[in-house]
Amino acid sequence: MSRLLHEHYPDAHCELDFEDPYQLLVATVLSAQTTDVRVNGVTPTLFARYPDARALAAADRADVEAIIQPTGFFRAKTESLLKLGAALVERFDGQVPGRLPDLVSLPGVGRKTANVVLGNAFGVPGITVDTHFGRLVRRFGWTAQEDPVAVEQEVGELFPRREWTQLSHVLIFHGRRLCHARKPACGVCPVARQCPSHGAGPTDEVAAAKLVRTGPRA
Repeated sequence: MSRLLHEHYPDAHCELDFEDPYQLLVATVLSAQTTDVRVNGVTPTLFARYPDARALAAADRADVEAIIQPTGFFRAKTESLLKLGAALVERFDGQVPGRLPDLVSLPGVGRKTANVVLGNAFGVPGITVDTHFGRLVRRFGWTAQEDPVAVEQEVGELFPRREWTQLSHVLIFHGRRLCHARKPACGVCPVARQCPSHGAGPTDEVAAAKLVRTGPRA
């Protein structure tokens, strides 16, 4: 299944726009409970005004709230960003650390966010257990676990460490485009024959094709 999915999504990648570890860390924090499209819509303004951790630590709260409002939960996210900037300055000289224990010690940063940053900004393999990844690995029968850390551990044992980051991208792409939560497009799925959950959505090719998204959800 993994091989077929990699072949189907050869260009799978992180869909958050970023130029450095700081930008990816901030964008990933903002992506909670919203879409990458909405995050990418606000980060150019945010990064132009607050280009690094020191600027973010000293940011005007009301200004940050106004910029990131389209991402939802903007007050809580602003609080997290201000604390994040301050912690980076105070503990890491304004630089984003490249180690999992250091990243998860930062305000608003859990294992999912840390693995996104490690895998895509530092080249350190990591499994990103977001809602799509968790849903798909359970549908595939790769794990029955619900806890993200347990999912990460069990799935990680099935694949070489060097494949973890790209595996995450591929499954997230598949979850966003075909294997939806409520009605997966089973009739056009590239792994339909191998999937134990085949039939959870329409198996008719025409009906299933109508459910396919060509890009990330806006």
